[in-house]
Amino acid sequence: MSTPETATATPARTAHHRRYLMCKPEHFTVNYSINPWMEPANPTDTAKAVAQWQKLHDLYLELGHEVELIEPLAGYPDMVYTANGGFVIGGRAYVPSFYYAQRQGESPAFADWFRTHGFDTVMPKEINEGEGDFLLAGSVILAGTGFRSAGDSHREVSEVFGREVVTLTLVDPRFYHLDTALTVLDPVVGEENGGPESANIAYLPHAFDDASRKVLEERFPDAILVSDEDGAVFGLNSASDGYNVIISPRATGFEKQLRERGYNPIMVDLSELLLGGGGIKCCTLELRGALSERSETKGGA
Repeated sequence: MSTPETATATPARTAHHRRYLMCKPEHFTVNYSINPWMEPANPTDTAKAVAQWQKLHDLYLELGHEVELIEPLAGYPDMVYTANGGFVIGGRAYVPSFYYAQRQGESPAFADWFRTHGFDTVMPKEINEGEGDFLLAGSVILAGTGFRSAGDSHREVSEVFGREVVTLTLVDPRFYHLDTALTVLDPVVGEENGGPESANIAYLPHAFDDASRKVLEERFPDAILVSDEDGAVFGLNSASDGYNVIISPRATGFEKQLRERGYNPIMVDLSELLLGGGGIKCCTLELRGALSERSETKGGA
């Protein structure tokens, strides 16, 4: 017999097979500062970073996802943050052009990896930091700017993929990439694909300027609005397969919000990698197309 609580059922969510690119943090340290989280004076523990990263890697496999690896390069401790290594839709990879010199040597390595693995690889003319600032929500690309990726990269990414791009301006330096302040909860959309009618998101309102908040409110009226407390522990730097949402264990309010919406939050602690200004999503680049016989959908499955 249903109770009043169960009668108002939460939406049924479906986990979708995903493919990710990751990079083992064998050279992780913090010896320079390019974001407010990085304090070179504070010690880091590379072995601990590797162990935490390994738990995330293994969890993806346990959930049935595929994980590809790119070889870490000595001298590039931030290469573990593979989300910045490109933006991939339908087997086409848009290569990053990093804002800071300390990371610029990563771009050729990511370009080579994409080419070697069968992606249609597009070299950029504009400064951009890949999926750190570009997130696919249904058929639309949400694009961050304000600290890293420049506005011209929004035009360029629209031309590369032939999709609408929605510019969102970040205003809090702690949330310097879009994927630190916003997460797409539904990577697959459309009932014919086993997903919801439209992609939903969660975001941290104060990380955006007034105009961007208005855009988000209009386009995503059912979005989860995350608290400052959960945002400050990189709760939004998460990865979702449509049902399982991997989040920071310290984002307890966000965990509750996800459960209320029918998602299954799973906690993974990447506290050591947060010392470099990155979390779960930063370590996870979604590979859509190529390396697979799966057909691509307009929603980006």
